[in-house]
Amino acid sequence: MAKVTFGTSYDAAIDAHAQAGATAMKRGAANIEDQFRSALALLEGLGVIDKGAENTLKKGIDAQMSGFLTSLLKTESGIVAGKDPASKDAALGALQSFLLSFASRAASRERLHVFTTNYDRLIEHGCDFAGLRIIDRFVGALNPVFRASRVEVDVHYNPPGIRGEPRFMEGVIRLTKLHGSLDWFFDKDERRIYRKGIPFGAPADHTDIPKEPVDTVMIYPNPAKDVETTQYPYAELFRDFAAAACRPNAVVVTYGYGFGDDHVNRVLFDMLTIPSTHLVIMAYAADDRLKAFVEKTRDAQVSLLIGPHFSDLATLVANYLPKPALDYISGRVTELLKHRPGDPKLNDLATVPLSATATGPI
Repeated sequence: MAKVTFGTSYDAAIDAHAQAGATAMKRGAANIEDQFRSALALLEGLGVIDKGAENTLKKGIDAQMSGFLTSLLKTESGIVAGKDPASKDAALGALQSFLLSFASRAASRERLHVFTTNYDRLIEHGCDFAGLRIIDRFVGALNPVFRASRVEVDVHYNPPGIRGEPRFMEGVIRLTKLHGSLDWFFDKDERRIYRKGIPFGAPADHTDIPKEPVDTVMIYPNPAKDVETTQYPYAELFRDFAAAACRPNAVVVTYGYGFGDDHVNRVLFDMLTIPSTHLVIMAYAADDRLKAFVEKTRDAQVSLLIGPHFSDLATLVANYLPKPALDYISGRVTELLKHRPGDPKLNDLATVPLSATATGPI
């Protein structure tokens, strides 16, 4: 989404502050998130010295944040509608295969943990389409509430005819949205965060879309100061990220991440101090931010897949990512072809890198 204006005399100062923050984090031009961060910081200060100016700025932020929410919902609606049935099915199939390539691992192994800085619900939509169960910090059915306590909850089942021997269920992933989500809302009276039942691609006039989102919706611009990550629920979300990544033999796969969030980068740097960890970066192009990050890492711990070829989701799942292990028939066919002498498909299979497996994309 393009940069916005808040209709106040402080717009120039907000833009300058946003640009300074973006430059400090080596992200080039400031974006709408930087503007929201600067505007919200100014709003807090105006609440101390000038209530009238505070109300004016708050109305401007409400209007622009409502537009931001609407743009996210329009994006989701476009995904639901699709250009045509064939392209829609192909796109959903590619997303399903991408998620299953990482999620379809032995249930006894560590669960795939997906971390995203996006506010939309594309990952949740893909998991629904693929039949994956999601574990996150929300508890409840009608009005799921965010829980600060971090408990290693998992999903088990009893095999038919067997009692007392529960087994891990397959097709389960963990999901953490580091910057919040468009369906998270803060109840000022109860001091709790709830997830509203907003359908994927809902219209902008949906009853659960707030008219004044500044005080209620839990959408966070990317942080520029360490103090912001100590606020609720930032601390819990980033703690989950650090706990999942900074452990021996962990592998993190980034897809579409621009390395513009200093706190995410810091966790990745901390992870790479453990010699057995590995980072796989899939990106459309190698910009200055990516180059600056990679220059500070050890070559042996980082794998780069750079360019339009690797960033194309359909190409990636068709040629490079392993086929989902949950599909027993496909897995069995692959094993048989590997042992068949002189089969022309054998050479094709040999080109698929085994190192594409990972514990969790961001």
